[in-house]
Formats: sequence, C-alpha cells, structure tokens
Amino acid sequence: MTTRTRTDALLLAGFCAFLFFYGLHQFGLIGADEPRYAQVASEMLERRDWILPTLGGQPWLEKPPLYYWQAALAYSIFGVSDWSARLPSALDATLLVLAIYFFLRRFRAGSELDGALMTASSAAIVGYARAASMDMALAATFTMSMLCWWGWRESRQKVYLGAFYAFLALGTLAKGPIAPFLALLVILLFSLLSREPHLLRKTFWLPGMISFCLIALPWYLAVQARAPQFFHEFILEHNLGRFSRNLYHHTEPFWYYLPVIVLGLVPWIVFIATSLSQTWLEWFTFAGRKGTEVDSEICFRLFASVWLIVPVVFFSLSQSKLPGYILPAVPAGCLLLAEFLRQHLKAKPEDRPSSPLVALHALIAAAPIVPALLLSYILTQHRMPGGQPMLVALAVAFVLCAAIALTLVRPGGLRLLRFVTLIPVVLTIGTVLKLSSSTLDEELSARPLAQELAAIDTHRLPLAVYHVRRELEYGLTFYRNQLTLNYDWGRVPGQEHLLVASENSQVEIARIAPGRRVSYLGHSAAQHVDYFWIAAAPASPTK
Repeated sequence: MTTRTRTDALLLAGFCAFLFFYGLHQFGLIGADEPRYAQVASEMLERRDWILPTLGGQPWLEKPPLYYWQAALAYSIFGVSDWSARLPSALDATLLVLAIYFFLRRFRAGSELDGALMTASSAAIVGYARAASMDMALAATFTMSMLCWWGWRESRQKVYLGAFYAFLALGTLAKGPIAPFLALLVILLFSLLSREPHLLRKTFWLPGMISFCLIALPWYLAVQARAPQFFHEFILEHNLGRFSRNLYHHTEPFWYYLPVIVLGLVPWIVFIATSLSQTWLEWFTFAGRKGTEVDSEICFRLFASVWLIVPVVFFSLSQSKLPGYILPAVPAGCLLLAEFLRQHLKAKPEDRPSSPLVALHALIAAAPIVPALLLSYILTQHRMPGGQPMLVALAVAFVLCAAIALTLVRPGGLRLLRFVTLIPVVLTIGTVLKLSSSTLDEELSARPLAQELAAIDTHRLPLAVYHVRRELEYGLTFYRNQLTLNYDWGRVPGQEHLLVASENSQVEIARIAPGRRVSYLGHSAAQHVDYFWIAAAPASPTK
C-alpha cells in the first residue's frame, strides 16, 4: 500500500466515521417515517419472518424489505435502539462513498479522493445517512449500478454489466421499480445525446436480466403469495398512485425540487452548477457538428449531468413530492464536479476561479454555521434570535467565509477547494451535535416522553393517544415496542391503560371514556401533551 493510498484510507475512514456515524444516538428518532420503519424492522426480527413486513401486527406493504433486513440484522447484533435503526443508512452511505472512490481511481485517476469526500460531505448525503429510511439504500445501490454501467461502457467487460444488473436488483428491493426505471431513462437519454444509440440495445443483456430477476423477484413473489393485496397497495397505490395523484398529501409546486437539489448539494452547489453549465455548453458545440462524436473528455461529464437532471425532472412531474426522492441524483453532481476539476486542473494547473464565483461559494459554504449555532433557540422559540447570539454567529460565518475566499482566489486555489470547504462542514455538524442534540431530542423525538412513561409504568400498561401528532404516536410505538391505540379512530381500550393527549384535553377525555377514573400523571412541555392513567371500563350490568 502506497503512502497516498494509506492517506486516502485514513481520510475516508475519518470523514465517514464523523459525518455518518458520530452521534447517531444523541437524539431520538424524528418524524413519522423513522420510528415507523424502525418498528417494522423490530417486528420482523421478533417474528423471524423475513417475507411479510408488519406494523402493529398488521401487514405493512408500502415499501420493499431491504432496509428492514438491514435494520433487523443490526438489531440482532447491537440490540433494538434508535442508533442501530440508523446504522444501515450510515453503512450504505459509507459503501456509496467507497464505490465512488474506487470507481474514480479505476476510470478517472486523480479525482478519486475529491469525488468521494465531496459526496460524503453533501448536505443530502449527510442528512439521509443519519436517518432510518430507505432513501440511502436506494441512493447507494442506484449509484453503484450506474457506476458499473459506465465501467462496462468504457471497458466493455461484462463483469461490470453483470454488477449493474445486480445492484439494480438491490435497488428494486430497496424502494421498488423506480430503480430500473430511472436507470433506463438515464441510459436512454445519454445514449441519444452522446450519439451512441447502440448502447441501450447492448445494455439489455440476457444473463444480466436473469440475474436481476433471480435477486429481485423472489421476495416480490413470496410476499404476493402471503398477502394478495400487495400488488394493489405497493404497485398501484404507493408507486403509480403516488406519482399520478396526491394520495398522501405531499403536494408541492412543480419547481419544488430545484431548491431541494440546491440545498442537497450544499456546500458544493456553486461549482457543480458551473460544471453543469460548462458541460452543456461544450455538448452544444459538438451537437452542432453533424456526424461528429461527442468528445471523450466531456462524455463522462455529460453522463453525470444526465444522471443529475433526470431524477429531478422526473419527480417534478409527480403529484406527490418528498425531499428524499431525488437523493440518487446527488452523487452525480459530485462526480460531475470531480471530473470537471480533474480536467480543468490538468489543463490549467495554476488557474484561479473568478472572484464572484469564489465569493458565492465561500458564502454558501460558511452560511450553515449560523443556523447550527442558533438551532436550539430556533427550535424552542420558533424564530431567529437577535442581539449578541446573532452577532456571534454572523461573525463566525464571516471569518469562515473570508478564509475560504482568500484561499481559493490564490493561483492554483482550486486544488484546495475540497480541503477548505470541508472545514465548515465539520464545524457545522459538530456544532449541531454538541449544542443542539438535547433540544432536538426534547422537541422532535418521542424518546424523552417514552422514558418518562417507562419510569412510572411499572406494569407496562397498554398505551393510547388522543389528538397528538402522528410523529409522536409512531415514536411511542417504537420506543415502547407495543401497539399504540388511537382515541381519534375510536380505539379506546376497555382495560386500564395510559393515555397521551394534547394539552387541556380532560373534558374531552371524560366524554370519550365516560364513567372511568382518570388520573393526571404529568406534562411534556416540549411535546405539548399531558399523560394520564385511565381505569378499566366498568363492568356491564348483568340481567
């Protein structure tokens, strides 16, 4: 192993450990999806049933099983917890980064460390690497499949084409048929733009398609046999239905994914946008020459550009929009930038970028430190602070911004782009984990409330909720590992139980559960709920 390889290995290990794994336990599961998916995996492990996902003992057919399998394996090794529920995403993100590193080392030598660390430090990758969800599993498997396809295109070695199909199959197990569909769109459009229409035909390789079916189809067939409603719920509702109709109230404007992808590619977005525009300008130059093949120097950048754009455009057409849908596009942006820098520095090693470009990049790279320093205040007060806290945060951001700009405007400053940009990334994440973890836990997670209930619930009573956010309901289900009944749906337990309800709900509770003794137990100011002990329903009189 050479000195450079050892250095790369240490940098990759250190940054992946910090960006993806450090502090996974410091605040509990957030939102509705994290605790819900974590609980499905917990029930899968408890039942030792690797085919049919369940939630509360009922079939849960919204998503394929890859994340559940990964989380169940993590639970079996480390125990059921919120951090072990997030572990699969952190591992998937690490594999994604390593795949990019080894791909670039093999096919684009000299840009491997830049591409890997830029991807690892992109806001969307960091965020979803720390979330218990399917999005990172899809992004990792889709990225690996596209890298393998390009490896086949460049080397013509069928082993890469076989790997392309294998990773697409895993992507299909991660989040469904969207993986092969997006891959088909990317390859089709690139083949047309690069004037290589034969690529699409040659991609349809029978042994590869057979391997895809052997990996992906057994679970789909098995779950359909166990739950005949699977096809209707998963394919018709949660795939076609989500795209064509706003079934689950995730409507957003058509342009929604433009700011999402911009934020997801922070802090690299300025230079990625520059790389993207330069690539298309060069492609248009060649497109105007009939019978001329696209220059091989821009061909990979064209491929990365198409890969970046296709998911954004496709999901912009969807009637249901969530930020994680376009996560598979984020690595393409970082690959585009890494290749652009490699070619640019090879041609003009001492060139300096324009001052406005540097200033904008420095501003965007340094800006996240401001909300990171003020996050606790924002979460508790629901507004930005003024006075000294704001001045301190702005001063820190100004120092970072100035340092980045002064470094990059020097001759050859682009060589230091990765180094100086990673500094505010590390500071921002470290600041959030150090200063705001407890606030995030109290304000957004059910974990503190579940711990309060556990301290007073010596008999592990049934649990019900009334007029609470579904995030809290699913969170309590996971942390107590029991079905949470909901008064709002008429599910009032007949036996004695605990009830978590919105503040000042005693009169409504007495109406819903008449004739039952209700004892106030406590209050969670952060979650704006009270919790009660409810006596068993009085026995019905017998004749």
